[in-house]
Amino acid sequence: MPADLRTRIGHLDLPSPILTASGCAGSGRELAQFSDVARIGAIITKSVTLEPKAGNPAPRMAETPSGLLSSTGLQGPGLDGFLQRDLPWLLSRGARAFVSVAGHTTREYGEVSSRLSDSAGVTALEVNLGCPDAAAAGRPFALDAAAAGAVVAAVRGSTRYDIPVFAKLSPEVTDIVAVARACVAAGADGLSMINTLPGMAIDPVTFRPALAGLAGGLSGPAVRPVAVRCVWAVREALPDVPIIGCGGVRTGRDALEFLLAGASLVAVGTVLFHDPSACSRIQRELEEELTARGVDRVTDVVGRAHQPAAYAAERHTWV
Repeated sequence: MPADLRTRIGHLDLPSPILTASGCAGSGRELAQFSDVARIGAIITKSVTLEPKAGNPAPRMAETPSGLLSSTGLQGPGLDGFLQRDLPWLLSRGARAFVSVAGHTTREYGEVSSRLSDSAGVTALEVNLGCPDAAAAGRPFALDAAAAGAVVAAVRGSTRYDIPVFAKLSPEVTDIVAVARACVAAGADGLSMINTLPGMAIDPVTFRPALAGLAGGLSGPAVRPVAVRCVWAVREALPDVPIIGCGGVRTGRDALEFLLAGASLVAVGTVLFHDPSACSRIQRELEEELTARGVDRVTDVVGRAHQPAAYAAERHTWV
C-alpha cells in the first residue's frame, strides 16, 4: 500500500503536504498545463497587495551557484484583479488557495485580509512579512518581533476565525524563535519559513550589479540547510504550532527532510521555474520515500528527528 499523504492542519483537510511557494507559480494558472493543481495540497499565491504594482525594472532575476536571485518588487494585479480573475480560476480548478498577503503598513495588511476574508474560497492566508515597513525607513517587518507581531495582529483581527493565518518568517534575524513567538502570541495559527536570504551578484561583463534593483532575495538549494535549521529551531520551541517548510526543495527526499525537522507542510518554489511539474513529481517521490521506509502516513514522520537518539537508532533502515 502506498503511504497516505493526507494532511490535517486544524480544521483543514489537504490531500497532500506539498504546496507551491509564494511568488514561484503566480496564482497557479501557469502550472495547470503541466499538472493538476487540485491534486497537490494547495497553491500559495503570489503576494497580493491592495493596489496593482508594476514591480521593479528588469533585469529582475540572476542565476547563482545552486540558487536564484530575484527582485520582482511584488508585481501583481492588486486585490481587485486577484478577486476578479485569479481566485475564481483557482476555485474552478478545485485548488485550495493559500493567499499570500503583502503591504507596507499594518493598515494595508488588515484591509487586504478583510476583503479576502469576505471572499468565498480562501483556504488560508500567508502573511508576507518580508515587505518594507513604510514607518521604519523600509526595514522589513520580519526583522523586528514587535513589528511582525503588529502585522499578524492586524491580519488576524481582520480575518474570519475559520481561515488560518500563517506568518512567513525571514532567516535574516539573530533569533528566529523570538519572532515566531511574537507572531503566535499575536494570533498566527501557523508559521511559514523561510523567506529568501538577501544576496547580490555582479556581472563580470558589464561590471555592474546583475539585478536592476542591485540586491535581491536568494532562493533555491543553496538556502535549504538554513531553512531546515530554522524549521528545527522553531519546532523545538513551539512543538504545537504548524509549520510550512520552504527553501530549496527539489525532490521527495528534500521534502521528507523538512517534515522530519518539524514542518507539517512543504512548499516548493524555485525548482518550478525549470520544472513546472515539480510539485506533482515531488509529491510522488515523497510517497515513494515513505513507502520504502515502511511509513503508512505522512503525519507519522512530522518532527520525528526530534525523537531521542535511542529511538531513532531503532529506525536504522531509514537511509
